[in-house]
Amino acid sequence: MVKSITNDVLVSVETSFQKGGNDLYDEEFIFAYRITIENLSESTIKLLRRHWFIVDSSEHREVEGEGVIGQQPVLEPGESHQYISACNLHTDMGKMYGTYLFERLIDGHRFDVIIPEFQLIVPFKNN
Repeated sequence: MVKSITNDVLVSVETSFQKGGNDLYDEEFIFAYRITIENLSESTIKLLRRHWFIVDSSEHREVEGEGVIGQQPVLEPGESHQYISACNLHTDMGKMYGTYLFERLIDGHRFDVIIPEFQLIVPFKNN
């Protein structure tokens, strides 16, 4: 698990390998990741956007959009939000990292929170 605290928001990431390609000419490696976001501040905050960088040996991708998995969670002080998502890689190793854009609801102040870099490696590569 990797963790990072930015602007009093803790982001924790756990990953798991889901499956590899079955055809040598059409390899795709699927990884799931569980994100936990915890509001350590004294203010209520709302997650507005995400910005991901996904890197493997064959390509670099960027993914941007509103919220996470169709939601824009509001977190009171001390609350957390958890979600599970997945990504596909064309090689057996890669990484992801990025930022979330949050808004402090009391005054509309917007700020970025770092999503710590995490490795996506098929299990047999760790031996």
